[in-house]
Amino acid sequence: MRSGGQISYIASYWAFSLSKYPMSIKLCLPLVMFTTLLTAAAEPPPSTSRLKELVSLEGVRDNQLIGYGLVVGLNGTGDKRQTVFPAQMLSNMLLRMGVTVSATALQAKNTAAVMVTATLPPFAQPGTRLDINVAAMGDCTNLQGGILLMTPLKASSGQVFSVAQGPVVTGGFVAGRGGNSQTVNHPTVGRVPQGGLVEQAPPSSLGDGHVRLQLHRADFTNATRVAAVVNQKFGAAGAPIAAALNSGLIAVDIPAGFQGRSVEFIAQLENLRIDLDRPWRIVINERTGTVSLGKEIRIAPVSILHGNLTVEIETSYDVSQPAPLSGGQTTVVPKVGVGVKEEKARNVSLQAGATVEDLVKALLAIGSTTRDVIAILQNLQAAGALAVDLEVI
Repeated sequence: MRSGGQISYIASYWAFSLSKYPMSIKLCLPLVMFTTLLTAAAEPPPSTSRLKELVSLEGVRDNQLIGYGLVVGLNGTGDKRQTVFPAQMLSNMLLRMGVTVSATALQAKNTAAVMVTATLPPFAQPGTRLDINVAAMGDCTNLQGGILLMTPLKASSGQVFSVAQGPVVTGGFVAGRGGNSQTVNHPTVGRVPQGGLVEQAPPSSLGDGHVRLQLHRADFTNATRVAAVVNQKFGAAGAPIAAALNSGLIAVDIPAGFQGRSVEFIAQLENLRIDLDRPWRIVINERTGTVSLGKEIRIAPVSILHGNLTVEIETSYDVSQPAPLSGGQTTVVPKVGVGVKEEKARNVSLQAGATVEDLVKALLAIGSTTRDVIAILQNLQAAGALAVDLEVI
């Protein structure tokens, strides 16, 4: 949102520009200027976030589905003879179709047993298509070119919510045979795009007369701000409709004007803008040497003395060759060398009000590595000079 000084500057600029145009254009320019000022005043602050990115509705959630199926049509890359369950499952399926074949008599090299998974979105209606993930269970080497047979997908309750079937698309392949082969990506995992068909809608509810908002990241300050913004937009004087129950849950009563139109109320609710109170946190990945930090994190006045001592012990082997006709033997003699190198201590002093960004720049300026920065940040937190969460992943 632009300040009053910025809007006054825009108005002065337009007033100066009007003197350059004829009367026919002057009649139109004030309207353009008024529209520009309204647009400048209506722009949301850049630091705010929409409520729909911060919360989810209680009772409105995804559901995970799982099933056990068969992929057929493989070019000899299916499960081998020692894998029992694909042949047994194929025998059971043929029996339901009126064909009686013993599981021991089946050659299942073109068939692979797979686990099938999918995510059922909230309010999915019967007939909705889903993307399906397929992963080999046995010793199948490649699912390329296979077709997933009809597989029921169940939720944790045991109910069937979807049925999956279709050609499997793998993101990799295997070329060659035996020791002279090349594998690209992971050919034993694939997808069936739009291969799932929803059979019944999942249990989802918007609540009766009220909704409950769940913060993705629990925070008492943000929960209070969300309730305040909702009350300011929809609440009446002395009759708030939203209250923060804890750091991660806000209860909102649907106003009387939106009774029977809860979907419209939620649509307006999720587009409210919230000025988040973002926690100060430094995230360190010691495996890759990556440090992510906020530029405005301040540290207490502190002096850092960082030195480096290197001790290197190296063993080399020399060959001792006796003189001709001396009767001696050729031997290998170890030679041990010890080297010590100590760098001068490097000092960094920071004054009051310095930020972590200033610290990192100063450390890099004296030649510190990323590992040094990580160690120093950890020491600063232990010394109490860095009052933020230090998360190591």
